[in-house]
Amino acid sequence: MRKLLISMAAVAILSGCSFPGVHKIDIPQGNIVTQEMIDQLRPGMSRSQVRFIMGTPLLLDTFNRDRWDYLYSYQDGDEPREQERISLFFKDDRLTRFSGDFRPTPPSN
Repeated sequence: MRKLLISMAAVAILSGCSFPGVHKIDIPQGNIVTQEMIDQLRPGMSRSQVRFIMGTPLLLDTFNRDRWDYLYSYQDGDEPREQERISLFFKDDRLTRFSGDFRPTPPSN
């Protein structure tokens, strides 16, 4: 009888994480990139100016030092993971272009 109670308690404790309503933590990872940051980027900016605006890139390509990648992913509990990415490209230590999930805001007339 005692072994049965201990076994039942162990099963209840171990299966507690799968009960509905149990809080699951939010998991943010990477660089937070905002539209305001993207709107400050201009072609011809130096690497230090870009780093001041964007922060240190999450990924630096060992084989291509002229590309910086900023990644951000967020998972809210049981929700699917959301991911944003932007890649910045340099030539002669000057920003030439960027691509990814962000676009500059068009100027208002």
